[in-house]
Amino acid sequence: MVKVSRVQAESIAAELGIEAGTELVSVNGRALDDFLDWEFLTAESELEIEAVLPSGERVIFDIERPEHEGLGVELEPPTVRRCANRCEFCFVEGLPKGLRRPLYIRDDDYRLSFAYGNFATLSNLKERDFERILEYRLSPLYVSVHATPWEARKKLLNNPRVPNILEQLTRLVEGGIQFHGQMVIVPGLNDGAVLEQSLQDLYDFGDACLSVALVPVGLTQFSHLYTGESMNLENARRLLEVTERWGAKARRERGETWVTGSDELYLLAGAELPGPEFYGDYSQIENGVGSVTRLRQLVGEGLGRLPRLDGKRIGVVTGTSMAPLMPALLDQLGAATGATFELIPTTNSLFGPTTTTAGLLVGADIRRALDGRADLDLALIPAECINENGVFLDDETFVAVRESFAMPVYPSYDFIDVLEHEAAPTGAEAL
Repeated sequence: MVKVSRVQAESIAAELGIEAGTELVSVNGRALDDFLDWEFLTAESELEIEAVLPSGERVIFDIERPEHEGLGVELEPPTVRRCANRCEFCFVEGLPKGLRRPLYIRDDDYRLSFAYGNFATLSNLKERDFERILEYRLSPLYVSVHATPWEARKKLLNNPRVPNILEQLTRLVEGGIQFHGQMVIVPGLNDGAVLEQSLQDLYDFGDACLSVALVPVGLTQFSHLYTGESMNLENARRLLEVTERWGAKARRERGETWVTGSDELYLLAGAELPGPEFYGDYSQIENGVGSVTRLRQLVGEGLGRLPRLDGKRIGVVTGTSMAPLMPALLDQLGAATGATFELIPTTNSLFGPTTTTAGLLVGADIRRALDGRADLDLALIPAECINENGVFLDDETFVAVRESFAMPVYPSYDFIDVLEHEAAPTGAEAL
């Protein structure tokens, strides 16, 4: 059973009298467990939907709908499957106390992997889950592999009962499922021989393994479980060498890079980031793979759309890892607009100085960075550090932070999204 949260006006569901709070029990005789069942079972044009209205009345709706016309129903969010692992590098385990409760939920849900690209370890799959993945062809999935040798994976996930990932992936691949993989690399645990074996195992899946991202372990000052070595310059360079060697092999044999390092790996190794052609369709950009290159690309493509902003002083807040890469971009923006751009690198006050990503800056960091800056005409902050509700990780709201400054403050993904408009958005539009 799933419950309706909202019904779109003038939709088929609205005409039938379905309303928020209605419980949807079955479709064409098959019980509904979650949003996956609803999405796939209602793909037919002729439907018999059993429901219980908020009044308690049980009804059957017989529906014939035009092809491609939706029913107009939005469902309440599903109960998220929790993670049973205790990974040393888990970001949730590196959170300080006192944040809002949802931040501490460690999800490990194959449904969210398919629907939203969330990475899942697959370690909590049951037989029914495999059957659903194969029946509904939930492909591609995003899988946190970390290591294919079973013993190494048990240690990484701190879970002696974790299933054999190779057996799981083999079953899925034989059923026609493709996947993207990621490996968070912990020096001394899953680098070296473990990494080489893991890459070989994944490479042997052929086209079924669409890509692999190697991500250097990232820690906060609260990461209390971690016992591995630090990802220092030497370890980062060694990992990058492995990444580039396997990427070159894939380009020779398959015509695509296949395995890529996250931007953070290149920054830690002091290496130049590859160009756009290296990343193809940016399939793992949400995993920090190619995001800087894509930013450079978007800035280059958007410069011709920018208005003149002569005499304007614009502050740009960023994290410490991005700071060395920003001056070249800001010089381009300055030349195109006539404005003066000032880079404001900011240390993370919540997670500590080892957390250098711009997207994890919090409201207090923005306040500290821009406090007293009456000389700026406007300021840009990373849009990634605000969630869909306009809230930073420290529960500060963007609206409250913005209203504490005299100058306008705008979240921006690529500079162009704000600067190309002569009249920048205000209020809720700024989100």
